[in-house]
Amino acid sequence: MRKLLTAFLLLLSPLSFADDEIYTGIFSSKALDGYDTVAYFSQNKPVKGSKQFTTEYKGADWYFSTETNLTLFVNNPEKYAPQYGGYCAWAVSAKNDFAPGDPLQWTIVNNKLYLNYDQDIKNLWETKRDAHIQQADKNWPQLIN
Repeated sequence: MRKLLTAFLLLLSPLSFADDEIYTGIFSSKALDGYDTVAYFSQNKPVKGSKQFTTEYKGADWYFSTETNLTLFVNNPEKYAPQYGGYCAWAVSAKNDFAPGDPLQWTIVNNKLYLNYDQDIKNLWETKRDAHIQQADKNWPQLIN
């Protein structure tokens, strides 16, 4: 059943998810579902952010676990923001389309954060990771314009 749901979500129109450059879900304005994007780099794990430490960037609300992480992000958001706006890296590459990224299915490659839809899709993405990144880098500018 889960694989059917995955296939269904990956086949949906880009209009279903791509109203914004940053993926926030349908009923939310939180980037990364409220996880602290800096923590992936500094703590090597997803850490929930706090409403106490927030900022707005590219139309989304970003939450952080500490004031230090908030400051680091505000000073250099492009360094810490996930690639492809937090949408699924595999979908951007293989489907030239949008799908939600799961903040618990993440990878850092060359100091860049990538998210994938679920563990199965992440495993698929990992099999040809460098090729997927190259293709997604080509696809992304066309998808957001």
